[in-house]
Order: sequence, then C-alpha cells, then structure tokens
Amino acid sequence: MWASVKGPSPAGLLLRLTLAGLIAAHGWTRVIVGGVVPFGEWLDSQSIPFGVVTAAAITGIEIAGSLLLALRRMVIPLCLLLSAIYVTGIALVHAREGWFVVGHGRNGAEYSVLIIVCLAAIALMERQATRTK
Repeated sequence: MWASVKGPSPAGLLLRLTLAGLIAAHGWTRVIVGGVVPFGEWLDSQSIPFGVVTAAAITGIEIAGSLLLALRRMVIPLCLLLSAIYVTGIALVHAREGWFVVGHGRNGAEYSVLIIVCLAAIALMERQATRTK
C-alpha cells in the first residue's frame, strides 16, 4: 500500500534520508578536513590511475549523490554507483582489517556492508514503486 503512486513508505523514506545524510557526511568531511588530496595520493599508491581526480570524483558523487538521493532523483543509478564505490573500499581497505569497525577490530567491513545493503534495499523499493505507478 505505501509503495504506491503516493510515494515511498515512511520506513523507506526514513532509510533513504538517513543514508543520504550518512553519505553526505562522508563526502563533506573529506572536503572540510582537506582529505581529498591525501585520499587521491593513497589511491595513486594503490595503482589507481588519476588518484586525485578519482578521489575528487568519489567525493563529488558522495556529496551530489546524497542530495539527489534525498530528493529521490536518479535513485537506482546512484545506489548502483555508490555501492560500487563502497565495494571497492571493502576490497582495497576494509576486508584486510576484518569484519568489525570497533570493538573486536578496527576499520573492518561491517559498516560498508550495511551501507551497501541499505542502498540495495532503497533501489529495490524504488524499482517496486516505479512498477506500481
């Protein structure tokens, strides 16, 4: 009933807006603390071509994409793109640190996995909502 022409369910709206806020914080913090260039240099050290450009693009996607996500624009492509970014983060950083972010480990994959699952849920809800119109 909620995923109808009238729009997303309250739970879906809460999830989408919360996730947009978390992703925005990730991108904006990198900008505010001057982390784009160091992130780019680290990407260069990992043999990622055009490290600083790639870091700036990822940061821009997180900032602009979170706004678009909050406004419910381009939801499915954004969820796919952001998921690809966070899967890459798991492969490059978090998997080798283990599962836990805090407690029984540090900097592990659990947070990124949760973000990816939430992005998948939002994309599925959006797909369902557009099919019921």
